[in-house]
Amino acid sequence: MIERLLKLPRSSAFLLGPRGTGKSTWIRQRLPQAVVYDLLDLREVTRLQRDPSVLFDEVSVLAPGTWVVIDEIQKVPELLDVVHRAIETNRIRFLLSGSSARKLRRGGTNLLAGRAVMTSMFPLVSAELGRPLAFPRVLATGMLPRAVTDPDPVPFLRSYAETYLQEEIRAEALARNVGGFSRFLEIAARQNGQVTNLAAIARDAQVARTTVEGYFDILGETLIGTWLRPWKLKSANKQVGHSKFFFFDAGVARALSGRLPYPPSPEETGPLLETFVLGELRAFLSYSGLNYPVHFWRTHDGAEVDFLLETRGGFLAIEVKSAARWDRRFLRGFRRIAELMSKTRPTCVGVFLGPRALRLDGMRVLPLASFLRELWSGGLIA
Repeated sequence: MIERLLKLPRSSAFLLGPRGTGKSTWIRQRLPQAVVYDLLDLREVTRLQRDPSVLFDEVSVLAPGTWVVIDEIQKVPELLDVVHRAIETNRIRFLLSGSSARKLRRGGTNLLAGRAVMTSMFPLVSAELGRPLAFPRVLATGMLPRAVTDPDPVPFLRSYAETYLQEEIRAEALARNVGGFSRFLEIAARQNGQVTNLAAIARDAQVARTTVEGYFDILGETLIGTWLRPWKLKSANKQVGHSKFFFFDAGVARALSGRLPYPPSPEETGPLLETFVLGELRAFLSYSGLNYPVHFWRTHDGAEVDFLLETRGGFLAIEVKSAARWDRRFLRGFRRIAELMSKTRPTCVGVFLGPRALRLDGMRVLPLASFLRELWSGGLIA
């Protein structure tokens, strides 16, 4: 059993994460004695939808401080009012897990007005495995627990992509034009990690631009992907204003793009490596409680920094390259942003697939494995 780094909150909490990241397994490990309401059970959903107040009557017999788990809470968002009352009246602790924030946020609920903390579950991260990563496989099939542990993860990932379309889109009726959404999903997955051109995607998917915007909202709210926003430097102009969209896992992105049967091409490898590194950064920031936002920075003439964070200790710029040899031209973005941020000069760290660390022009360049060890030891971001 792989030990997850996510800690159990002391008080009531939402636990949100994409399907397959291991939320249910983690709950069974951390709360083996909890009272569980499984909303994947249609009978349970029907019973609680008919009369949500039944939940309050049932948990009222429990001792204060008892943990109650409601799995897939987004299926009956009306329960949140009852949960709110039970927390206030009976001091019950709730763990509300879900794979979609869409219905929770669009149902007019107040997400318990701060009485439950927000926590996230990510795919497996390097620090949880306790062994060196096989990076070619990581980039090809990702870090979902089943993809890591199965000898052949391809059937699982293919099924995952098909199940997502079936359960998250058709069953919940989030997109009326399923054919258009399917075309959009493949195109968006093929452009994973690139600056997003909504008009071009809409043209290729044969749907309206406003429809594409709505589709991206669906992906974000169902936790399948996240926007990486550009950092705007006040002293600079002619910067890229469009965001990048990253799927939450490299293997899922490849499954949705139809590229799963093939080895990653050279054109894929760079964005896939950035997807993996972004996932590690987001998981570390979430699990450590730092929660700094991650941005990227790019000028119209191509100078770029893949990830830029503002921390308590200053700015951190990270450039990721899928090359086995670091070329000095890879420092272009570092040099440019250092010039523009001369008063708050960022710490610059390069990440690549070579075997040995380097120091070039006062900037560190780390092999991917070394970068990950330093990240999870707390030596990189504080």
